Amino acid sequence: MIKITVQNYGVMTFELDWDAAPNTCANFVELARSGFYDGLIFHRIIRGFMIQGGWGRYLKRELDYSIKGEFAANGVPNGLKHDRGVISMARTMINDSASSQFFVMHQKSPHLDGQYAAFGKMIEGFDVLDAIASVRTDARDFPDVPPVIEKVEVIDEPVKPVAKIRPAR
Repeated sequence: MIKITVQNYGVMTFELDWDAAPNTCANFVELARSGFYDGLIFHRIIRGFMIQGGWGRYLKRELDYSIKGEFAANGVPNGLKHDRGVISMARTMINDSASSQFFVMHQKSPHLDGQYAAFGKMIEGFDVLDAIASVRTDARDFPDVPPVIEKVEVIDEPVKPVAKIRPAR
């Protein structure tokens, strides 16, 4: 389980699905335990779609690796659907480019199923998700006042190695 505490908003709690996305779960847990996400922001918010965080450009150094995400378009089956509250790993157009950015589905988006590595489901904090999804954004979906991730807490999750594959682009 992971808890994402967002300053002035509250806590979102997720159950990770290690069966669907073991490498993605291991990567997220490793970053969370290292404190990587602490102080970062939700930098892309699209009401009715998703909220995205974990981008280190403003506050932290970009990661120098990427991981192979577990999703059908990348040759790996993953039965998690991009329903409301699902957490998934963001990437560029390159399938193996996921590193630290993640997104949480505000509403169901089946067009993402099989295209991105979903790795868990929200069990508490839907009010926090709705509040963040409602913030005002600019034309690039960047929030006027970005919600700050105070911390990401890992609760009772195993320590597993991450298969890092190459420098991120």
